[in-house]
Amino acid sequence: MEHVRGEIPAASPGGGGVTPNQPVGEEPRERHPFVFVLDKHGQPLQPCTPARARKLLKKGRAVVHRHTPFVIRLKDRTIAESEVDGVELGIDPGSRHTGIAAFTARAGERRGRYAVQLDHRGAVIRKRMGQRAAYRRRRRTSNLRYRAPRFNNRARPDGWLAPSLRHRVATAVSWVTRLSRWAPVRAVHVERVAFDTHAISAGRPLEGAEYQHGTLHGTEIREYLLAKFGRACVYCNISGVPLNIDHVHPRSRGGSDRISNLVTACIPCNETKSNRPVEEFVRDKTKLAKMLSRAKAPLRDAAAVQSTRWALWRALDQMLPTHIASGGRTKWNRTRCGLPKSHTLDALNVGKLDTVTETVTPILVAGCSGRGQHQRTSPDRHGFPRRTSPRIKTVHGYATGDLVTASVPKGKYTGTHTGRVMIRTTGKFDIRTPHGRAAGIRHTNIRLLQRGDGYTYTHQPEQACA
Repeated sequence: MEHVRGEIPAASPGGGGVTPNQPVGEEPRERHPFVFVLDKHGQPLQPCTPARARKLLKKGRAVVHRHTPFVIRLKDRTIAESEVDGVELGIDPGSRHTGIAAFTARAGERRGRYAVQLDHRGAVIRKRMGQRAAYRRRRRTSNLRYRAPRFNNRARPDGWLAPSLRHRVATAVSWVTRLSRWAPVRAVHVERVAFDTHAISAGRPLEGAEYQHGTLHGTEIREYLLAKFGRACVYCNISGVPLNIDHVHPRSRGGSDRISNLVTACIPCNETKSNRPVEEFVRDKTKLAKMLSRAKAPLRDAAAVQSTRWALWRALDQMLPTHIASGGRTKWNRTRCGLPKSHTLDALNVGKLDTVTETVTPILVAGCSGRGQHQRTSPDRHGFPRRTSPRIKTVHGYATGDLVTASVPKGKYTGTHTGRVMIRTTGKFDIRTPHGRAAGIRHTNIRLLQRGDGYTYTHQPEQACA
């Protein structure tokens, strides 16, 4: 999610011990991501440049330890024989994306070495859990085998988070653990995001008792909507008929129950619109723009970040020395260095620093895709069984999601294809590449590069993510 910070770019964030507002000199120089290096016992060494890694591999002094992110392992050196300065990590947590930057810090100067953007799937988890609950409710009302409903008064432990929120924390912690295995991480800097959701909802600064007054202060929902829309249907402007309360953005498509998302609609318009997007139902662009300006965006993203910020800090503080910085200071640092807005660049500018002299491009985008599913029966949109998945997870030593390369000598897909494999029990697999899907590739033409780890990897320029 995009952070909404109202600081003046040239102003100091204030507070004791703050770096003075001084010019930072030239703009940061862009560099290729560094390569992670391990010694012959698997201990992390200082990352090196791609040119250095190519020389080590060409001379036979190193072997490829991992494909993505690229990690090499030396065969003739240990950590006791090496000089390791260490790196630090910066984290910019978000609801949909989290930026992680690995950098070296010396005398207030930071140099980017690697950047990762995590694409969370918290919204997918929330949607699928809702679908499972709907399937269970349907089976209870039919003469079918069902799981008895559990009581809602069960005690929850302190610090409990919903699965979609716990996923965001666990993913960030997991990647910090991974990077600590591949690089000598000395400290972690986390941006502590704080959103004033009440002021965002009101669209203006609030003071004193105004924080206790909601949108419906002194009125009721139906009366408030009838007075707001003149007791008429917002779609056809008819009045003097029974009116229903309709969601501008349907709840089935991610809409909320906020008062700004509710309008009055006559029964025919309400039934005709159903759960269609308002952009498809309202053809008049002027009326549509006016209606969308009233319907504010939900605060689900801001609430997710607010709920997980302390859980993330506590989890990281148990692993490594963790420092916290405000979002205002991150923006101030980034503005002074002349860098655009992105999650990875925000992660590079978290905390106390004087200047950033090097950034990384392209960055690694790691999308959370999961490791498959436990259910064997795939239902259709109505919940009825559509197909059954096989019990086996591997075919000829390959599993869906593995990173492979295929050399096809002849046929429609002649050439070399590198991507994620989708297995078939027939032995003819599909390979998903950035350029499309190559279907029907025999397993004898495929070579394994890396086992699936629950993520899909792509590389994008830093400016494309800004």
